[in-house]
Amino acid sequence: MPPKKITVKRKFVADGVFHAELNEFLTRTLGEEGYAGIEVRATSASTEIRVRCAKCKEMLAKPNRKIKEIKSLLQKRYLYNETDNKLDLSIKPLAYERSLCAAAQAEALKYKLLAGTPVRNAANNVMGTVMRQGKAIGCEVRVSGKVRGQRAKAQKYVMGYQVSTGQPREDFIDKAIRHVELRQGMLGIQVKIMQAIEIGQGANKKVMPDHIKIIEPKEEDNNI
Repeated sequence: MPPKKITVKRKFVADGVFHAELNEFLTRTLGEEGYAGIEVRATSASTEIRVRCAKCKEMLAKPNRKIKEIKSLLQKRYLYNETDNKLDLSIKPLAYERSLCAAAQAEALKYKLLAGTPVRNAANNVMGTVMRQGKAIGCEVRVSGKVRGQRAKAQKYVMGYQVSTGQPREDFIDKAIRHVELRQGMLGIQVKIMQAIEIGQGANKKVMPDHIKIIEPKEEDNNI
């Protein structure tokens, strides 16, 4: 029986739902490994899923059952097979320093809070890592919920400079949101990192619109 054709509109919706469901599943299963996003490349014969993780080297160094289990679960859930609808799952490293990855830092903050570290200490620790090790331009950590007492509130910790409007916000700011379940209730964690003024290389290079680079004048030749 030939596969049913779907309209372009339904195809976009189906792809969006698939991406969202996959992202949610991998956030839960690969949280400790510093899950930082996926790339899905689909052809008529196979689907390639690239998973970016902060602890990629540690995962690939030892025989990891978790990767095989995840691949098996995805094959069962989305009816992939080894003949005409193949699934390739690969773990890839981050394109930048681990300390500049908002997802990895949000997970680190989550496990610090679960271990009972005070919120202020945990947030300052994360910001220090981002600013000192990663040499970031700016970092913002927001923790909201029943931080102390019965009244819910939001605490914001900021270090450095961050752009907050326009297209540069989409290009330069890495953002991650996680939820942590504590005894007093659910806390929300948001980490925003502005990595640098210039990102990318070659044709993909992006520079902050307000960044001005002054070039030193050439030395004049007195013989002319």
